[in-house]
Amino acid sequence: MSINTYQIFVTVTEQGSFLKASHLLNITASAISHSMAGLEKEFGYPLLVRHKTGVTLTSYGESLMPYVRQVLNTDTVLHHVVTSLNGLETGTVRLGCFNSICTTHLPGLLHGFNELFPKIKIHIYQGSYDDVISWLKNGIVEIGFLSTASAENEVPISPLYKDELLCVVPKDFKTENPTFISHDEIKCQEFIAQQESTDSDIQNYLQRYRLQVKINCHASDDLSAVSLVSNGFGICIMPELVMKSMHYEVDSYALMPKGFRTIGISSIDKNDLSPAAKKLYDFIINEYKERM
Repeated sequence: MSINTYQIFVTVTEQGSFLKASHLLNITASAISHSMAGLEKEFGYPLLVRHKTGVTLTSYGESLMPYVRQVLNTDTVLHHVVTSLNGLETGTVRLGCFNSICTTHLPGLLHGFNELFPKIKIHIYQGSYDDVISWLKNGIVEIGFLSTASAENEVPISPLYKDELLCVVPKDFKTENPTFISHDEIKCQEFIAQQESTDSDIQNYLQRYRLQVKINCHASDDLSAVSLVSNGFGICIMPELVMKSMHYEVDSYALMPKGFRTIGISSIDKNDLSPAAKKLYDFIINEYKERM
């Protein structure tokens, strides 16, 4: 079966629709349907469940998808190597990142990279730590930003940047010390927690110091947690980088003892990166070395 058929299979799966995939690939929906029928016949099992609203993967299709992506990634690497040997700096890199990196560091990094390599395109995938780990493992992205705590025992990671953890409080909140907040003060307040996929660093800090908090709210993301704080529903702990893109009426204090998350860059195997992805990976490493 051709590489084009595998690409159609992946695109149909990502779009959830033959029609949407046809628009994206600029081929007819009937041609896509014919390709998928041929692929299912060759594999001997249904790959897709057809619904009135679109399509989803069968369990068999889900099992095969990582291997299909691997074939496509290998083909991409081959083409990148050929263009690199011909002296052309071209290619496409898929980069996964979490929200606070996406809104703060990433724009400057990509502008700097684009100045050096204008013909290399970067496709950005933004999600939670768990999303980025899943995308890396399944070959959806080649490189991903993560915290070292979230990547532990999951994917390899190279540390880049230490991001201080801060206690976020309502605007009229007063601490005993004007420069930091103590654990005793935190224990007395209602606490807003987040999903494990987004606050592994905060959970690690609480566990390290056996800090028992009174959780009264479970927020799904940074923005919701800080909004709840600004409206007087409690306090929370956030990385400093998160707070740089927040515009709510809140204050933040250093923790005592201080806490940090370490942000890093991850790939499943640096040796298997395409030339374009390797250039981006090395560029990010060098940029953070200059900042530290």
